[in-house]
Amino acid sequence: MNAVGVRMVTRSRSRGPGAGQQGSREKPAPLRREEAAAGRKSYSPVKRQRKAQRLNVAYEASEGEKGEGVEHLQSPAWEPQDWRQQLENIRTMRSGKDAPVDQLGVEHCYDLSAPPKVRRYQVLLSLMLSSQTKDQVTAGAMQRLRARGLTVDSILQMDDSTLGTLIYPVGFWRNKVKYIKQTSAILQQRYDGDIPASLAELVALPGVGPKMAHLAMAVAWGTVSGIAVDTHVHRIVNRLRWTRKATKSPEETRRALEEWLPRELWSEINGLLVGFGQQTCLPLHPRCQACLNRALCPAAHGL
Repeated sequence: MNAVGVRMVTRSRSRGPGAGQQGSREKPAPLRREEAAAGRKSYSPVKRQRKAQRLNVAYEASEGEKGEGVEHLQSPAWEPQDWRQQLENIRTMRSGKDAPVDQLGVEHCYDLSAPPKVRRYQVLLSLMLSSQTKDQVTAGAMQRLRARGLTVDSILQMDDSTLGTLIYPVGFWRNKVKYIKQTSAILQQRYDGDIPASLAELVALPGVGPKMAHLAMAVAWGTVSGIAVDTHVHRIVNRLRWTRKATKSPEETRRALEEWLPRELWSEINGLLVGFGQQTCLPLHPRCQACLNRALCPAAHGL
């Protein structure tokens, strides 16, 4: 065991009642009168030797020692002040479900009548197109592609010029033409035209980042692998001070958020905050006066 950074906690274990409650600070419950009488022996002038108390030492285990029977000392988990009330207020403001993401997000861009494999491919493609692009523009590009029959084979048979014309004006459309062709070829060769079912394999595809991969796992496969953090989520989380310190990138924000946010909320948080960022907590000139969190938001006082 590495001696550096080890905390040592001592506990004494007596042999009296309650000795099994190791590490408890509570005193053993006093015996009832009849129990004490039953256990009382006749007085003897002979002095009994006191038995030595055993010393029980518990160390705070390092990562490598976990699971080896060593008792762990855990510090209280950190969480932001007022976050539950802030979250409930955002839910109230988003109850109308009338933001662009609610009508034009990835859940609405694929063909419901297509075979499952094709639907999953269309989900991934819409996510690749959505990077640095408004939902309205992504939805328009997907509509034009689907009119041509959007499958892995149809994309691979399409020339780059036609593909570029169909997806324009999505952000960085020239790069996306290249990534879509490369990814589609990989899917055909390695996955029989389907998309990978693991986060690691998804992020290994050209043009697919962590946010896209987490959303693809959720929408295409129904698996919550993590929190999808885009620019809206990144901005709002920092304004609400939902991280211990300010974060500089969406991926840093994701890691910080996942440290404390209950896992059962992970699937909800992306769509909730994206719509909130589209309607109220805007990048420039946020509508703080119309926000239910104006008195709870640390950033509202400085904007």
